[in-house]
Amino acid sequence: MFFLNINRPVILASASPRRRELLSKMLNNSPYLQFISPQTEEKIPPELNPENVAAYLSEHKLKQILPNVQGLVITADTIVIANGKILGKPKTQEEAQDFLTMLSGNTHFVISAFSLGDETGILTTVSDKTEVRFCNLSDDEINYYIDNYKPFDKAGAYGIQEWIGLVGIESIKGSFYTVMGLPTHKLFK
Repeated sequence: MFFLNINRPVILASASPRRRELLSKMLNNSPYLQFISPQTEEKIPPELNPENVAAYLSEHKLKQILPNVQGLVITADTIVIANGKILGKPKTQEEAQDFLTMLSGNTHFVISAFSLGDETGILTTVSDKTEVRFCNLSDDEINYYIDNYKPFDKAGAYGIQEWIGLVGIESIKGSFYTVMGLPTHKLFK
């Protein structure tokens, strides 16, 4: 039988309940696992290639957090790219409707990245990209989802693990967990 040998604090610096759930499961609820919710500013340099944004933001968060904690620190970020445009977390109901309308009947990419660091500095930053295709969604389906699931804390205005993922995702090429916000298969390695 395989056992994880963790003997120092592992700190996930993320407010995401999905990332906390995934890491807890991955580390078998290790007593060394800790969670903090850092407040970091997310400014994206305008010249940055959209495919590199999640890694940039993850590493930027790690740089801000490392001086204040002891242990192995994990930060992460997720972005959605549709038609070459980054869809962040919607700020309004209208923006969420616009995002989901843009995704409806189309293919987009979800890129999640994580960074690892400790008292010696940044150890690594890793990204993973998954292609997602939505079937056509009606305005009623989009509004139902937004009204009932309030996806304002999710890149691209949706959570694949929620109702809209169950009824609206036609296909994915890549990791389901990358779309949820943490490429667990790469983090475990």
